[in-house]
Amino acid sequence: MPFSLNKIMLIGNLGRDAETRFTTNNVSVSNFSLATTYSYKGKDGQWVNETTWHNIVSFNLSDYMKETLKKGKKLYVEGRLNKREFTDKDGNRRFSTEVVSERIIPLDSSSEGNGGGSSSVSSNGESESPVSEEDDLPF
Repeated sequence: MPFSLNKIMLIGNLGRDAETRFTTNNVSVSNFSLATTYSYKGKDGQWVNETTWHNIVSFNLSDYMKETLKKGKKLYVEGRLNKREFTDKDGNRRFSTEVVSERIIPLDSSSEGNGGGSSSVSSNGESESPVSEEDDLPF
């Protein structure tokens, strides 16, 4: 049996606020762009930054997460790479490569919310805590 893996892990900044729409089956679909930067030394010895933009698609995010996804926020996004083909409104065939998120973790520290990423939200909108209820907590 062949083995394959389709896993993407990104840390970057949102390029625009998330846009959410609903399918005919009332499933929420949120789209946003994430910028990642690769740095290297050029031939002249100076650091060069190259930014890559990634299109992210998320399904059934919680209302909290939808409100959190604002331009400039730093995020960890984990998911899978997806390619799709569609026809635009002018009848032209178009192709799109996007990351379908499975986990999003806000990385910005802030005084509001969950304190800078102490929990994550999966693509089904359920909160995931890094500590299980069965762990023995010292308090």
